Amino acid sequence: MALFNAALGATVARPLRGSEAARLLLWRNVMVYRRAWLVFITGFLEPVFYLLSIGIGVGAMVVGFEYAGRPVDYREFVAPGMIAASAMNGSLLDATFNFFFKLKYNKLYDQMLATPLRTVDIAIGEILWNQLRSGIYVTAFLLIMVAMDLVHSWWAVLVVPAALLIGTAFGAVGMALTTYMSSWQDFEKITLAMMPMFLFSATFFPVTAYPGWLRWIVELTPLYRGVVLCRDLTLGVPSWGALVSVVYLLAFGAVGLVVVRRRLDKLLLT
Repeated sequence: MALFNAALGATVARPLRGSEAARLLLWRNVMVYRRAWLVFITGFLEPVFYLLSIGIGVGAMVVGFEYAGRPVDYREFVAPGMIAASAMNGSLLDATFNFFFKLKYNKLYDQMLATPLRTVDIAIGEILWNQLRSGIYVTAFLLIMVAMDLVHSWWAVLVVPAALLIGTAFGAVGMALTTYMSSWQDFEKITLAMMPMFLFSATFFPVTAYPGWLRWIVELTPLYRGVVLCRDLTLGVPSWGALVSVVYLLAFGAVGLVVVRRRLDKLLLT
């Protein structure tokens, strides 16, 4: 018995490695959602409905666009935009509303910090969950595109890791912004930013439709960079614009991670 207690004590006292701690938090989120699958898929359905209603309905009246020097059917043009939007939705749902509830009301992270978990483990674990949710949404969406004969290039396989990158960027920045929220009413600002970005980030029509000064603003938005990345991959025309998008989203996510870690240190450790 004494040997067992000594072994148990040694196990409990052993500090967790960063990857172990993040996996524990990721696994906790999986367990929470195992009985709430209907809530889980809500963020996936919205872009699918947009694709079916606008991509097919409006697509019947629109001839299509020229992209990377070749004509593209309207449905093939809109679908990648919906993929990027799906990755954004999947990430932000947990990074904002759910993260705020755990932080302000559930006091979940205060309890976690009583264990060997650190604030950086919490931030990385939550971002991993955001990545997983975005990846599941986009994989399902990609299968729908294949079923609708909207994919004609093997480059489209890379859309899944692209979605993980989009999920990381929006998840990290979404969590960072949420740490500054003081009430549920503040989330109207998130909605106020998300909806115009969804509608005007070249999701439904080419960015060339904008006047020059407005086009520059659109091209600086994170969703537009995600749309460019997904569109290049699904249409099989990878470009320098896609590479710029990768660098942009990596930097966007890194800044978000640094900010959210510092904010969690301030909110939970002081």
